[in-house]
Amino acid sequence: MSTHTGTSIGPHRHVAGFGLVVVMAVGSIVIWLVSPVAWLFLASRMTSSSQPSLGPYLLVIIGMAVTAVVVGKFLGMVNRTHMRVTGRMHDKREHSTWNRSMRGERKSVNDRGVLEQVMLISVGCALVLFGIWFFAFAGSSLPS
Repeated sequence: MSTHTGTSIGPHRHVAGFGLVVVMAVGSIVIWLVSPVAWLFLASRMTSSSQPSLGPYLLVIIGMAVTAVVVGKFLGMVNRTHMRVTGRMHDKREHSTWNRSMRGERKSVNDRGVLEQVMLISVGCALVLFGIWFFAFAGSSLPS
């Protein structure tokens, strides 16, 4: 396979790459929004009182963690597919920076794909939206 420097890819690969980026963006929304809401909804249906036992809390925590791992593995697979489709996949395995000799070759390009940027943008948006909700819409829980 070739690297992305100096190669041209066809328009159908650009469309496929864009589609895979959209899938990664939707997957990141699932991790940060859909999963917590779904698990909270499911746990709220398990209890009939406003003082639930430990079970629903554990269900939410474990369910969100398992969902994040499953969706994260799926997003990693989509990222590798995106790198293959767009010609950014490297054939040779690269060592981590901390696992190299300090006298070793310093010229190294580590292309991790688009997933890292998609996740950073989604986390940033989630934090901004949480801040807007918290300061503008949540109201005060303190007695007045």
